[in-house]
Amino acid sequence: MAECIRTQEVPEVLFWVGCAGSFDDRAKKVTKAFAKLLIDAKVSFAVLGQEESCSGDPAKRSGNEFLFQMQALSNIEVLNGYEVKNIVTTCPHCFNTLKNEYPSLGGNYKVLHHTEFLKQLIEEGRLTLNGGIFKGKRITYHDPCYLGRANEIYEAPRALIKKLDAELVEMRRCKKDALCCGAGGAQMFKEAEKGNKEINIERSEEVIETQTQLVAAACPFCNTMLSDGMTQKGSSVSVKDIAQLIAEAKDL
Repeated sequence: MAECIRTQEVPEVLFWVGCAGSFDDRAKKVTKAFAKLLIDAKVSFAVLGQEESCSGDPAKRSGNEFLFQMQALSNIEVLNGYEVKNIVTTCPHCFNTLKNEYPSLGGNYKVLHHTEFLKQLIEEGRLTLNGGIFKGKRITYHDPCYLGRANEIYEAPRALIKKLDAELVEMRRCKKDALCCGAGGAQMFKEAEKGNKEINIERSEEVIETQTQLVAAACPFCNTMLSDGMTQKGSSVSVKDIAQLIAEAKDL
C-alpha cells in the first residue's frame, strides 16, 4: 500500500495476508496460490507488508479484550490512513474479526473471504476454470467454524469445488452441523485439556469415512489440524486449501 500511495495507484482490493499466511510454512503456500490467482485474473491488489499486524482474533478469543482492542485500533489506524475500502483474506478468523468486530472500533470495510472473491471473479468471467487435474475426482470439504456457522458462508467454497468438475462428497457432519477442527477459540495456541480424544482426530476420522483422497479446507488453522490428524491416523488423504486446488488446476 505504501508503494501504491507513492505511485498514486488505487488497488481494487487489499489482500489481508494474516499471521498464518505470513509465517506458517503450510499457509504460505495458500498465500502464494491465491496471489497467483489474483494476478491471473488481472486483479489490482496490494498488501500492507510489515505494516500489517495480527487482527487480534487470538487475543479476543482467549479473553484478553484489552490486547485485542490495542491490536485492532492499531490496524484500523493504518487501514483508514490508506483509505482502504475493500479487503479480501484467506483466513476466516481474520475475516470474521475484520468484518464483524472492527466496525464498532471505527473500522468499516467491505470484507470478503477468498472463496467468495474467487467465486465472484469466476462469475464475472475474469477467472476461468476447465476442471483440470481434479475432473471427476472425489473431494470432501471441511467447513471452518468462522466461515460457516459464524458467517453462514457455505455455498461459495462448494461452488468452487464443483467448478473443478470434481465430485463433492459431504461428511456426515457438515454445514451448520459441521464439527470444529479443534483450533478455534484460541485453542490452537494451548495444550489440549483432559479428554478421551483430540477434536482434530475425531474430525479426521469423519474425513476418512468419506473414502475420498482429498479434503478441501478454507482456513489455515483447519489445514494444520486436519493435516496433523491425517498424519496421526496414518492416512494418505491430502489436505489442501481451495485456492491451492484452483491454482493447481490452472497450472499456476
